[in-house]
Amino acid sequence: MTTLHFQCPAPAPQAADAAGRQTVLLVDDDLVVLEIVNECLRPHYQTRVAMRGDLALELACRPPVPDLILLDVELPDMAGYEVCAALKRNRLTADIPVIFLSSHSDVGDITRGLESGGVDYVTKPVAPPILLARLRTHLHLRDQNLHLETLVRARTQELESATTELHRDRDLAMIALGALAETRDNETGNHIRRTCAYVELLARHLATLPAYRNLPASHWERIWKSAPLHDIGKVGIPDHILLKPGKLEVDEFELMKRHTVLGRDALRLAEQRIGAETTFLRTAVEIAYCHHERWDGKGYPEGLHGNSIPLSARLMAIADVYDALTSKRVYKAAISHAEASEIIVSERDRHFDPQLIDCFIAENERFREIATSFCDF
Repeated sequence: MTTLHFQCPAPAPQAADAAGRQTVLLVDDDLVVLEIVNECLRPHYQTRVAMRGDLALELACRPPVPDLILLDVELPDMAGYEVCAALKRNRLTADIPVIFLSSHSDVGDITRGLESGGVDYVTKPVAPPILLARLRTHLHLRDQNLHLETLVRARTQELESATTELHRDRDLAMIALGALAETRDNETGNHIRRTCAYVELLARHLATLPAYRNLPASHWERIWKSAPLHDIGKVGIPDHILLKPGKLEVDEFELMKRHTVLGRDALRLAEQRIGAETTFLRTAVEIAYCHHERWDGKGYPEGLHGNSIPLSARLMAIADVYDALTSKRVYKAAISHAEASEIIVSERDRHFDPQLIDCFIAENERFREIATSFCDF
C-alpha cells in the first residue's frame, strides 16, 4: 500500500469560536450520520465537516487546529486508517486525538484503528450520550497532556537557566583560583587566558579526528575549563624557590616539582568535602598532577609514558611549554613564536604526544594570534 504524505496549506487565519469552545472535525460520507452527530456536538463544540479524506487532511491543518477528530473508517477516496496514519506523520496534526466511527465492530477492525494511531473506536449507529462522554474524556486527557507539557517545558527552562548559572559560577571560581596561584609566580591573568585558549584550540582540532569524534562536546569542554587550575599547587611552594630569578638547585627543583602533588591533593580534598567525585574535578586533578609528564616517560611526578598520561594533561603540556617559551620570566626573556614552535615540534615523541604535535602544526598560526592578542607587554 502506498504511504500517504501531505503538506499543510497556508490558508488565511480562521476566526476562533466566539465562545472559546474546542473544535471537533467530523469526517464521514454518510449525510444521515453527519447530521445526527453534528447536532449532538454543536451545543458543546465548534464543528467542521468533511466527506472525503483529502478534505479532512486539509481542514485538520486550518487554524484553529482541531482538538479532536471523529473519523469514519470507510471514505470514498481513501480508508480512514490511511487518513489517520497521514495525520500522525504530520508534525502539526500528530497530537490530535482521533476517534474512529464504523459500522464494523470486530476485533480486527478495532485493533487496526488503534494501531494506526486512533485513541478510541465508536460503532454505528452512534449513541449521542456515549459519544459525548468519550469525547469529553479524550479532550480532558488532551488538555491534561498539554498542561503537563507546558509545565515540563517551563521546568526544563528553569533547570537549564540554573545549570548555566552554576557552570558560570564554577568557571569564574576556577579562573579566580588559577589567577591566585599565578600571582605568586609573578604571572598575569593573561597566562591563564592564553593557556586555556591554546588547550581549547588543540582540543577542538583533535575532536575532529576519526578516533575522537564519538566523544561528547562536554568531554572537551571540561578539559579547557579545568586548565586554569594546572598550577594551583604552586600556592604551597615557598617564595624563595618560586620567585628565584636564577636556575634552581637540584634540591630546590625537587621541591618545585611538588606543586603537582600539592595541586592533586588540594583538588582531591575538595572532592572529599563535597562528598562526591565530579568529572570536572577529576579532569582538573589529571591536569594539575600530570601536565609535567613527558611522552618518553622522563617527566614527573610519576614518569608516566605515552598514552598512560591522561589526554587532558598531554594537551596542557604543549600549551604550558609554548606559553613559557614565548613569555618573559624573571629568569629569562621571551622568544619568538617561530623559535618556540620549532622547539615544540622538535620534541615530538620525546616531550609531547606526536598526534598532538600534528594538531599544533595545523593550528600554528592561531597559536601566534592568541599569543599576540593576550600579550603581557
